[in-house]
Amino acid sequence: MERYSKITNKNQREIVLLKSRPCVWGKCRFCDYIHDNSQNMEEMVALNREVLGCVTGEFGVLEVINSGSCFELPMQTLEDIRRIVQEKNIGRLFFEAHWIYRSRLDEMRKFFGIPITFKTGAETFDYDFREKYLNKHADFKDAAELSRYFDSPCLMVGIQGQTKEMIQYDVECLKKYFKLGTINVFTNNSTDVKRDDALVEWFMREYAYLQQDPTVEVLYENTDFGVGD
Repeated sequence: MERYSKITNKNQREIVLLKSRPCVWGKCRFCDYIHDNSQNMEEMVALNREVLGCVTGEFGVLEVINSGSCFELPMQTLEDIRRIVQEKNIGRLFFEAHWIYRSRLDEMRKFFGIPITFKTGAETFDYDFREKYLNKHADFKDAAELSRYFDSPCLMVGIQGQTKEMIQYDVECLKKYFKLGTINVFTNNSTDVKRDDALVEWFMREYAYLQQDPTVEVLYENTDFGVGD
């Protein structure tokens, strides 16, 4: 499992994949990422401290991800991140949080005292597909509402049942309401959600220009940020 990497093309930053307590929701239909969590606090803190020891501050920006939301990281790990931020002169953090935590984001901003770009797994702005099929438990009405809380949505494309029209609408909303965003091309995993290869091929042709868009990061594989397995 790779837990430290550098992103050197768009929005240059260091990135760490840390261990946390189980995701507060943990019932998204498409997700088996939640297996990378623990209830062993001592083990988590030790592993996370080792990973954070790789951070150099080279870009002045650090992204921290885990199998859930930043609020599920141990408090000791949050304190270790804050220490690294101060020691390495980090000027901005990237964190991810579930919609459930939308009213608590300022707690993190106050704790770290530097700007934080908050990502969230929106998956799609099609409400019915997101809630009734993907079981995301993120009941925002539209992209405008989501943008009032979060800075950067993570979208997913290439799922059976998804349509070209859904993807077109999602990309339009991403560009209209957000300064940054990530698009994940779905890959089959242990869940019953399946990849639509024809839809993926269409997306890769239709939206190839996004590779040159500095505001959108397209991940064709789960490990394209250099962390995970």
